[in-house]
Amino acid sequence: MPVNNIVIGQKIPRELNERAKELRRNMTPAEKILWDQLRTNKLKGFHFRRQQVIDGYIVDFYCHAFSLIIEIDGDIHKQQVEYDAERDAHLVARGFTVLRFRNDEVVNDLPVVLEKILIACQSSDPPSRFGKGAGDRSGENL
Repeated sequence: MPVNNIVIGQKIPRELNERAKELRRNMTPAEKILWDQLRTNKLKGFHFRRQQVIDGYIVDFYCHAFSLIIEIDGDIHKQQVEYDAERDAHLVARGFTVLRFRNDEVVNDLPVVLEKILIACQSSDPPSRFGKGAGDRSGENL
């Protein structure tokens, strides 16, 4: 079952909303590269949002139709492994699929990254007009 539309109706503290806007303005080079491929439904018509607030977390990219979260990890993530694991566990428990890629994967192997994202979308239940999407895929990293 898809996650209910968490974007509409969620209460976001002003500071968190401002932080998400700042992150959109100041994306990392790897995020910019991936966003160029995801924006305006370029990837097989799938709609992604960037720097989306979900349950108090700001996720890098989000596709609501498939309850898919994509995270691009830089060096800082080596220092926050436990935090990332707890965050992912929370999001997976809520019904999201979380894919993580390292910066260097996006920069050096973009076609492979895009293929893994496509596989995650296409292996999910196709969305219907009622929003049917991905089931629980337990945060698998393709």
